[in-house]
Amino acid sequence: MNSVALISRRQLHDELLDRLRDFIISGALPADSKVPEKELCEFFGVSRTPLREALKVLAFEGLVTLNHNRGAVIRPLTIDDLNEAFPIYGRLEALAGELACKRLGQADIDELRQLHDTMIESFDRGDRESFTDANERMHARIQTASRNRNLLHLIRCVSSRIRRARLSINVPRSRMSSAIKEHEQIINALEKRDAVLLSSAIRNHIACTLGFFRDAWTVQQGTAIKH
Repeated sequence: MNSVALISRRQLHDELLDRLRDFIISGALPADSKVPEKELCEFFGVSRTPLREALKVLAFEGLVTLNHNRGAVIRPLTIDDLNEAFPIYGRLEALAGELACKRLGQADIDELRQLHDTMIESFDRGDRESFTDANERMHARIQTASRNRNLLHLIRCVSSRIRRARLSINVPRSRMSSAIKEHEQIINALEKRDAVLLSSAIRNHIACTLGFFRDAWTVQQGTAIKH
């Protein structure tokens, strides 16, 4: 009976954590605002204990600042966050790609090729939402194929800030076009079952994405970037 209760509590924790994370990433809980614990507890139908457990995880991910006796505050996204997160994310996803190369079947690779084709079709018709969705699904599919729960956990911890940046900065068609070419290299490496080439293609893609965000952040925020 106790094990059943523990499983139920874990499911509640994971679902609450995912939904709170999405609230922050989407901007539903804006930067520098105090986390409305009472309202969120009522909205989700939970007590403050699981909510505060979730906030501790989000603080570890860099999305929330915990102030002793003063509640939690949504952290603003900074260029330093991106400079820290992207290189780590690139290494982790490259490792996931190397593991996935050994474990993906032909049907899985065909599915990834189809997601890539969806990105191209979305780009051609100017459908940014579909483009972004296919992009994220492609990365998630490679990560999941690593079949390494610890690695997936680390990727999830780092990727929150990257997903948040993606939604806060308007990505131009020129960058979308470059991303398609970078994804083509990733797919080609997968089709060749070349783990070394795949790792290099993923790290190059992540580095190019960081370069874009640095430049875009300078323009959008009007702040100097320290390299």
